[in-house]
Amino acid sequence: MKHDVLTQLRDSARALLSRDDHRRRVRSGRDSQLDYSAELWRELADAGWLAVLLAESDGGLGLSLAEAAVIAEEAGRALLPEPFTAVAVQAAQALAACPDSPLRSHLLAQLAAGQLLPGLAWQERAGQQDEDTADTRAAFDGQRYWLSGGKTFALPAAAERHGWLLSARGDEGWLLLWLPADQPGLSIDRCPGIDGSLMCSLTLEQAPVPHSHLLAAGPAARDALCQANDAARLAQSAELLGNARQILALTLPYLASREQFGRPISSFQALQHRLVDAHIQIELAAASLDEALEERAEPARLDSARISRLKARCADAAIGMGRLAIQLHGAIGYTEECDIGLYFKRALHLNAWLGNAEQQRRRYRWLSPPQAVAAETPPPALSDFPRDADWEAMPESEFRDLLRAFFARHYPPALRHPSRRLHWHEIRDWHQTLARQGWAAPAWPKACGGMGLSPARQLAFIEEQERYGVARAPDQGIIMVGPLLLQHGSAEQQQRYLPKILSGEHIWCQGYSEPNAGSDLAALRTEAVPDGADFIVNGQKTWTTLAQDATHIFTLVRTDKQAKRQAGISFLLIALDSPGITVRPITTLAGHQEFCEVFFDQVRVPAANLVGGLNQGWGIAKALLGFERIFLGSPKQARQALAQLAAQARACRGFDDPVFADRYARLELDVADLGALYKHFAAMVRRGEALPPAVSALKIWATETYQRISLALMDLAGEYGSWAGADPAGGQAPALLFNATPATIYGGSNEIQRNILARHVLLLPA
Repeated sequence: MKHDVLTQLRDSARALLSRDDHRRRVRSGRDSQLDYSAELWRELADAGWLAVLLAESDGGLGLSLAEAAVIAEEAGRALLPEPFTAVAVQAAQALAACPDSPLRSHLLAQLAAGQLLPGLAWQERAGQQDEDTADTRAAFDGQRYWLSGGKTFALPAAAERHGWLLSARGDEGWLLLWLPADQPGLSIDRCPGIDGSLMCSLTLEQAPVPHSHLLAAGPAARDALCQANDAARLAQSAELLGNARQILALTLPYLASREQFGRPISSFQALQHRLVDAHIQIELAAASLDEALEERAEPARLDSARISRLKARCADAAIGMGRLAIQLHGAIGYTEECDIGLYFKRALHLNAWLGNAEQQRRRYRWLSPPQAVAAETPPPALSDFPRDADWEAMPESEFRDLLRAFFARHYPPALRHPSRRLHWHEIRDWHQTLARQGWAAPAWPKACGGMGLSPARQLAFIEEQERYGVARAPDQGIIMVGPLLLQHGSAEQQQRYLPKILSGEHIWCQGYSEPNAGSDLAALRTEAVPDGADFIVNGQKTWTTLAQDATHIFTLVRTDKQAKRQAGISFLLIALDSPGITVRPITTLAGHQEFCEVFFDQVRVPAANLVGGLNQGWGIAKALLGFERIFLGSPKQARQALAQLAAQARACRGFDDPVFADRYARLELDVADLGALYKHFAAMVRRGEALPPAVSALKIWATETYQRISLALMDLAGEYGSWAGADPAGGQAPALLFNATPATIYGGSNEIQRNILARHVLLLPA
């Protein structure tokens, strides 16, 4: 329901803003310094935009920052020059937080009606991010305050004709005062902004303000200021997101129309991958904004650290997209004639106002210093674990508690959070425990021995496994073969294979990749030729995870050489003890035998082992891989690696080094934004929706963030980075790097994922 309301508001805002060409207005008003249109401002007031955050008792709409963010994002798309964020968010929130002032209602009514454009004047020096410093003094003589000092970077400039909400220090501490623009002792200088907007600097020389103009004093004044600024930063972030999305929307058709070397430059893979990386930054920004709005929709509950993290990501996304767009437009992108420059300048202005991305990262680090690892919350003391229940009717918190208690009771402590994939002999007993409990196959229907969990409950099951550190068993039979047979297999295949998968009698591995094919599955050459009631299989599979432990392999084979690459592929089930099969383990850099090569030499396979129709294997394989990518994009590995990095830094006093502290903060923000993007796609799974190609962005960011953390740990380890075992602090930097390095290859390399995003999300040509 909330989503529908926001969609309607977005459509309405886009329609209103499309009535005028705001880019033309910005361009034409650039020389004279653009202020605002009184006529359009009245339209915004009539539409309720100026009162969106005001309570109904104050004559407002009583909505939240979610609605304000929708308007701000559309303003960013349209390049609206009117000061929506400065007035309807920042100033309105400061005023709304002053409930004891008799003047408050009068000012709010005028603001909502579009008759008053107040500004919040609080900043006194460049780079100021905390609201605790104020050199502006307010001396009280019993009737009035006498103000002395100065403010800078105050918006909007239109407030010079209306007035300012001004912070100062008095004998009673913090003060927030209403300062009319025509107040004696006040002088205002206009400062031109890079995007054509105007800011103001205020100088106060014994400016008298009556006591009746006091809006708030003490902690209430400071809190009003802090909340107003953070609400404005959130709206800024939404505007930056809209700005970035519009720059991308303007760039894509230009690339399609521009030809070089006889073809559109939008077909150049090098450019496509740069666009995909910019797109990923935009999606991270969008997910972080959604997360902030879901969890902190009310201004009184804003989390300053979260807001700084949000603005840093949105500013980086917009400026990065702008810089890339100028490059991709060529020389025209660097001229005044190209609209890209207008958006780029607006992004630079929004980034700088209220603290740029670098300042926000420093603010985040100051507000959220690295903490020692918290003690693990003990699981609930449960002893009754039902084999079957109405899992969907059970509250999710109760379901998760049940899982946590079961894992704590039965999972071997020595196997928690392993640094490598475990072999079947190491994890067999745990599988048998799950099988006896009836929990070995959470996604399978109950009639087939599973738990019958919905996608939402499946996700909860997996997340609790990851949180507790339950190792992943050789589970291809559970998560891939079983669902495949339930959807595409014959009744005979289901009866023959499903019970033995559950019992652990059959262990499956995946036979997809081949030498010289890699992530290009359609290039596979392993061949299956019909021979009576059998197929004769010849070829080779490689990078087959834990094939030495498996009893069976499900594999893609070519059954029609004349058809198009994808059309001539079939899906075949093969017992690994069949004559003609050789399995050769491959030792990784970490010294583990996690992968194998599997050779097929005249292997006879019953035709009854064909799943689905002949030459129908490609569609089946794509369906299996699509759902896998959300798990490859889980933030689990990155979070564990970050915790290891923090522990190592505490052990060697790494946080005392400002260079490392800055690097760590960036990685911490990367992991937090990964979590937000994961939530976005997890919500689709919970709703039972098919995951779109856009999920490839999650896999890219998760694995590359994991790698960046592992490299930071190697740098921090110094000489211990050459040790094969644990260092004195218990760290194993090389082991983490060895695990992280191939992560970008699993499930289709990140280069292939970028191609998927380019083709199916950005709609760029092959």
